[in-house]
Amino acid sequence: MQQLRSDNAIWDDGEWISWDEINEQIQYKEWRAKYPNADLSLVSIFENLIGTAEDYHLHTGKHLQVYGDIGELYGAITHGIKLHRNYAQGSDGRLGNDLVEVKTITPFKSNDRVTLNLRRNFSMVFLVKITSDFEVRGKLIPRKALPRVKGDKLVLEWADIGAERGEP
Repeated sequence: MQQLRSDNAIWDDGEWISWDEINEQIQYKEWRAKYPNADLSLVSIFENLIGTAEDYHLHTGKHLQVYGDIGELYGAITHGIKLHRNYAQGSDGRLGNDLVEVKTITPFKSNDRVTLNLRRNFSMVFLVKITSDFEVRGKLIPRKALPRVKGDKLVLEWADIGAERGEP
């Protein structure tokens, strides 16, 4: 452990406080302002994961297969979606009493569409878009607000689904 002294900490109220601790508290305050209901431990994972995906793409021109996880984490930190275990059947998480299906539009897609399987058990859809600049946005849509279709597949277009709601 590093010794705290005047070159790496400040003396406050009878104790040394490291600059790392101060910077961490500032970071947590910024995250709390941006994601008021988030589990802050998930925010750092989300930011690290999106940063890693972006760095990998910049260095290799390829994409990591992490965008679905990024979309789910984004739903957890922006809306408080409680995620199910991996590969759970039916939906990706729960928001109160609602089962939520998370669909992610990846930065390498040539269009802003996803296909939704209407046979799955969900009452809300969280549509996430990761842009080519690795910015992340989301839209939470009640199932009853989805367009009616014949059959069990629905193609959702980002631009056709109302405004972003509940965004920080």
